[in-house]
Parts: sequence; C-alpha cells; structure tokens
Amino acid sequence: MAKQSSVTSISIGVGLATGLYGISFGALSVAAGLDIWQTQVLSLLMFSGGSQFAFVGVIAAAGGAGVGTAGVGAAIISAWLLGIRNGFYAVRLAPILNRVGLGKLVPAMLTIDESTAVSTSQAEHENQVRGFWLTGAAVFVFWNLMTLAGAILGDALGDPSKWGLDAAAAAAFLGLLWPRLKERQAVAVAAAALIIATAATPFLSAGVPVLLAGVAAVAVGLFNWFANKSENGTGANA
Repeated sequence: MAKQSSVTSISIGVGLATGLYGISFGALSVAAGLDIWQTQVLSLLMFSGGSQFAFVGVIAAAGGAGVGTAGVGAAIISAWLLGIRNGFYAVRLAPILNRVGLGKLVPAMLTIDESTAVSTSQAEHENQVRGFWLTGAAVFVFWNLMTLAGAILGDALGDPSKWGLDAAAAAAFLGLLWPRLKERQAVAVAAAALIIATAATPFLSAGVPVLLAGVAAVAVGLFNWFANKSENGTGANA
C-alpha cells in the first residue's frame, strides 16, 4: 500500500508540474496567431508537448495563422518528427500494459515522456501499470487546463520565457531521467545523445536532432558496449 501511495504521489506531482508549462504553450500558440479553440484542440488531440511547441513555433516563424499550405505542411512535419519518439516508448510499454486490438487506443494517447518515465522507473509490474495510467491521466487533465488558461490570459502573461516557462519542459523531463542514470550504459546513451542533439540543432529542422540522438541509444544497446561484466552474464555469479 505504501508503494502504491508513493506512485500516486509521484504521478500527481508530475501531472501538476507538466501542467504548469502548458500555460506557456497556450500563450505561445495564441501569440502565433491561433485562436483559443484551435489551441485547445491541439492539446486535446495531439497531446504531445514537444510536438505542439514545434507546430506553433513553425507557424509563428512562417508568419502566423495566415500562413500558406507550405508553412502548415512544415509545421506538421516538424511536429510529426518529434512525435516519433512516442512510438519507441510504445515498444517499451507494450509488454507492461499488455493491451491488444482497440484496447491500445487509449494507452497510445497517453504514451508520453512523463507516463513512460514514471512507469518504467517502478520495480513491480503492478506499480508500473499504475504509474502509467495515473501519470498519463494527470498530465492530460492538468496540461489541457493550463493550456486553456494560457490561451485565455494570452498577452497578459507577456513573454513566457521571462517566467522560465520555456525551460520548464526540459527541466521536468531531466528530473525524471536523472535517477535512472545509475549504470554506464545509461550514462553513455545520455552523453552521446546530448552531444549529437546539441551539434545537430543549429543545422537541422526541429525534430531531426531528436531522432539522430535516438541513434545513440540504438547503437549502445545493440552492441552493448558499456555494460558491466555482470550485466553480460560473465560476472562472478554467472
């Protein structure tokens, strides 16, 4: 019971923290030229913070809501590229959630950075499932509420970056990731991904650096370069 209570607390806390930077998205979306309803539909149906920020960022750079077909196409592609990562999360979560057929639709909607991080950080299967559903639901509710608040407040907030809201998403995800960096494999993946993404960002469109950084995880995991001997089955207990 204590462990379940801990998972619940973590899930609600993550949902609240994530929801707070939904204010930033709502304000930025309205500033880019979308109206409140368009902004809210993006959060309800796309529901992937990085993809949403990429979409409105491209729209704003291309001239606002009156942008032509080419600008909208570029925004969609940028959002899609960033959203691909959720497909990798689904591969990891599939054996945990054990859903088939149409039963995959709802968990697919809730498969995001935060629900994946909380779920996979739990040791017991029951808490992994609980962490996924509670975190996904909490983020969905708070993110959409705060998106609406940000869209309504709009110009009253001023520049969201002055409040630090533009960096809140990255900070929240780093907080979820940090406790998992206990092995050389994980540290190697994080370091390689950081270098690749940082080097590629000035030269490539939004989303592509994230995918290239993902190659680091695939390479390190495939060749098992940095695993401890005990992880390879060659330790003293093998």
